[in-house]
Amino acid sequence: MKPEPCATEEPAARAGGRVRDLVQHRLERALRQRVRYRYVRPRVLREGQGFRIESPCCSRNVDPGGGTIDIAWLEPCEAPAGAVPGAAPGWRLCQRDHANGRWVACVEHASLDALIDLLCLDPERKFWP
Repeated sequence: MKPEPCATEEPAARAGGRVRDLVQHRLERALRQRVRYRYVRPRVLREGQGFRIESPCCSRNVDPGGGTIDIAWLEPCEAPAGAVPGAAPGWRLCQRDHANGRWVACVEHASLDALIDLLCLDPERKFWP
């Protein structure tokens, strides 16, 4: 069982930690049902306010040795473009530009589930090259 947070922590910090833990768990569970490369185990790593997903490179398109590569980056963002004023913050899904070694924003959406679905289906092979 996870130890309780220190009594000196702010309640908002404790609540934010729990929310991030739930998001990480949702990502891990959803990735087990993805369409591409179901036989490898991607890892979801919390970094700052976002989550980085890495996985062994099965296609060997990016890493001929089959090493671990970055797959996607999910991070909270302001309300997506076109949202009603005062809308709740959303999420941004980024893909890795392996050739240039940088993250490229792909989609912003108010629904985390919509981005998880896009990541798991990956019809254009943006995330699972």
